[in-house]
Amino acid sequence: MTRFAVLSDIHGNRWALEAVLADIQERRADQLINLGDIVYGPLDPEATARLLRALDIPSTTIWGNEDRVLFNDNAETTPHSSLEFTRSNLTTDSLDWLSRFPRQAAVDDIYLTHGIPGDDETYLTEKVDSRGARMRPPGEIRSLLRNVEARLVLCGHSHLARNVQVPGGPLVLNPGSVGLPAYSDDLPHPHIMEAGSPRARYALAEKTKAGWSTELVALDYDWETAARTAERHGRPDWAHALRTGLA
Repeated sequence: MTRFAVLSDIHGNRWALEAVLADIQERRADQLINLGDIVYGPLDPEATARLLRALDIPSTTIWGNEDRVLFNDNAETTPHSSLEFTRSNLTTDSLDWLSRFPRQAAVDDIYLTHGIPGDDETYLTEKVDSRGARMRPPGEIRSLLRNVEARLVLCGHSHLARNVQVPGGPLVLNPGSVGLPAYSDDLPHPHIMEAGSPRARYALAEKTKAGWSTELVALDYDWETAARTAERHGRPDWAHALRTGLA
């Protein structure tokens, strides 16, 4: 049996990533799956990329929406934006490494997507309307996955750990965010996402005779250093989220 370690939404938080990778090694995971949004943010994008490039276990990685935007020449930036910071702090080798990943993938009986199939900016496990964000009903999840035959679907983007069994459909696993436990957004309606604690999150998945066995993991790490780094780089909102898990 293969034990998969599932990561998403690292957002350049190499301190959180170091804690997660150490735990993965201790638990003897056989393969790593990375669901995207890898380096974007006001933290340490290049060190994050180097850690992942040096992995000594098999890995499969897809893009998230904020990996894709790094290569969008029309994306708006300002001299002090997090997008400009991320681009300017990545080496040519790391940018080349990032450029190679697809937007969806399949491994074994697993389907990988950052958001929903074909759209990396829409949450799979949550819906957003004028009332804010809440868990998406399983029937709606099943409809969004109507062309997916895998028995385990891995998604990210919302930064919230979820384990949803879709009636008559797959198990949907969102590992939560390795590196950013909370944020606010204005699209498609104003909403907040909050994990409620600053811990680094990832998941384990293993196929057994009875089906897929999964575990959601939350780890302590040096989030104060990460928060101070965000402050130095002009993002007090990220600093608050990193310290508290609240937006």
